[in-house]
Amino acid sequence: MSFLRRHRAATPAGPDFDVLAMDPGDWPGNLGAGLLPAPDGSCQGVFLRYDLFGGRGPAMIIGNLPEGSPARDLSDGQVPFEVAQLLDALENDEDVEVTGIEDCPVMQGDNLLIVRKVKLSESRISCVQFDRSDNVLVTIASWDRPITDDLYALLKPLPAELFQQG
Repeated sequence: MSFLRRHRAATPAGPDFDVLAMDPGDWPGNLGAGLLPAPDGSCQGVFLRYDLFGGRGPAMIIGNLPEGSPARDLSDGQVPFEVAQLLDALENDEDVEVTGIEDCPVMQGDNLLIVRKVKLSESRISCVQFDRSDNVLVTIASWDRPITDDLYALLKPLPAELFQQG
């Protein structure tokens, strides 16, 4: 898939991979981004918070975790990092567990995407995951909104300039 690609800049400005997300200009709310730094300074992942609720918490979190990121290592029943971030941002301290995973094929143009629907004990959270062609795990966690197949068509890499400081 052409929009799933790695890039290497001479001077790193943020993640060493494209962040697959919805363009902030296409989203009618507030966008927040966070980097997961490793002790050596490398980027272990990027997550984006889309807030539609006027400051009362995000409606959606999209995470991009490269191969080897510790946030990808989950024990049985443990929720993905993005679900934990969503619950924390919503100040929801309920114990939530993964109750099942279902693989679903989704056509994106001429490409087949295998999406894992993560079923959770908290029914107001929708969560899906899929692997990019560069082995970055994309996780989408949504609060009180179902994730439909047409959402994947809105995903595209964000420009590196969004992650530059200055």
